[in-house]
Amino acid sequence: MKWHFADIWETVADAVPDQEALVHGETRRTWAEYEGRAARLAQVFTDHGLGPDSKVALFSYNNPEYMEAQFGIFKFRGVPINVNYRYFETELVYLFDNSDSEALVFQAQFADRVAAIRDQLPKVKLFLEIEDGSGGHLDGAVAYEEAIKTTEPMPRIERSEDDIYMLYTGGTTGMPKGVMYRHGDFSAGLLLGYDVRGLPRPTDARELSLTVQALRDAGASPRSIPGCPLMHGTGMWLGAMIPHHMGGTVVTFTNTHFDAHALWQLAVDEKVTDIAIVGDAFAKPMLKALEAAKTSGTPFDLGPLALLISSGVMFTTDVKRGILEHVDCTIFDAMGSTEGSMGSSVMNRETPASETAKFVMNETTKVFTDDGREVQPGSGEIGMIANGGFTPIGYFKDKEKSAVTFREVGGHRYSFPGDYATIAEDGTLVLLGRGSVCINTGGEKVFPEEVEEAVKSHPDVYDCLVVGVSDERFGERVTAVTSFLDGKGVDEADLIAWLHGKIAGYKLPRSIVAVPEVQRAANGKADYKWAKEIAVERVG
Repeated sequence: MKWHFADIWETVADAVPDQEALVHGETRRTWAEYEGRAARLAQVFTDHGLGPDSKVALFSYNNPEYMEAQFGIFKFRGVPINVNYRYFETELVYLFDNSDSEALVFQAQFADRVAAIRDQLPKVKLFLEIEDGSGGHLDGAVAYEEAIKTTEPMPRIERSEDDIYMLYTGGTTGMPKGVMYRHGDFSAGLLLGYDVRGLPRPTDARELSLTVQALRDAGASPRSIPGCPLMHGTGMWLGAMIPHHMGGTVVTFTNTHFDAHALWQLAVDEKVTDIAIVGDAFAKPMLKALEAAKTSGTPFDLGPLALLISSGVMFTTDVKRGILEHVDCTIFDAMGSTEGSMGSSVMNRETPASETAKFVMNETTKVFTDDGREVQPGSGEIGMIANGGFTPIGYFKDKEKSAVTFREVGGHRYSFPGDYATIAEDGTLVLLGRGSVCINTGGEKVFPEEVEEAVKSHPDVYDCLVVGVSDERFGERVTAVTSFLDGKGVDEADLIAWLHGKIAGYKLPRSIVAVPEVQRAANGKADYKWAKEIAVERVG
């Protein structure tokens, strides 16, 4: 078989047609229904003039329709474009234009936003509206369910491993960029789920069919909740695509505002085996919910939960330990970005994790100094992390940025997302942080994530982002924008004094800016622009 998302999922649908593929409240779709509805959607798109490499934007919260539409797009060799549902007019116009989107699948509650920019979307040939009970409606839009009911399934077609899969990433700075992958590389790479469970990866269609059938027969097919948005890589890749590659079920819930208690209860009700989250931004409220449930005498029965998987932002060791006191599972902390995977940290009750920022490097990961030398273990040198595994083709419509991020060293192609690290004597990767937000104070480089970890280790601190504020003497002054646990508060001088000895003196925050809540994106990633604005406003 070709390693292509559509081919893989068609093979799974043929192998386990009666197994649940999608669950959302009362909605339950078997793999046969999932594949059939996706085939009808593929025909809807082609009937409106779309073909191979056509882009289709998905503007929706987590739901079965998001997954069905994406599957349908893959079927006709199109390219799904993830839309951040927090975007408004200017951002949406930029994304639709930059991605060359020719169709838009959207929830009715976003109809007003779409209507406001419709005359600025000349490339869009089809507006496909998902009824969601909101009462919203875009005049002239095609009703999603009606289109499925009145359209015959598109026959299966030959596809190429060279077809493009793309995910838009906002990063910490700059406009969103479309990161492009070959289907063959990326879809095969997401067989990672087999590795995590200690199972051999299928190598062809026959092995895939037999493996997913065996998992079903053993009652071992994953049931996964993407706790974070499907519009971001962690939710889609770790929470949905990986379990789908194993014939598993994706359980979604309305996630307009993250509700940790509702997530745990859904995990109980659906006997979930996997949950995908994004670091402390999700894990901390989840830990609070576990503690509250235990205190009330109604702890969650999470016996089936085997894997809590995270990526994208810091997941501190103390929070992992706290969760493991309540849940007997494996915590798989994947170090990576949209531009590639670089390492991992695994923790369970029998295998305690090392320090928060330490990861076991992938075999294909290297660290290079700015002058191109490979950093050696225990040398203390700082370098940029390079992913040498399956590497994106580049950024869509940005050859200059692509040349900087994806390049050859010593005849091997690497991805350089911009993260800096050192390598410990034992060969583990010690993550320092993203170079684009590095603080230069008195000629010393300070990576915010390292300081954030130290600040967040204080028992009364809930969250923290660290930024640099202009300083006449040192160039930049390290400033920690910090929120505290309910009812708690720490004097600025006391907190800074408490940090002495935990990090080098030049890394210590010179100012602590207390805020009710540290602002993050929907996927839990740091909003350093907001933190910088708050810090400048408060301390100059």
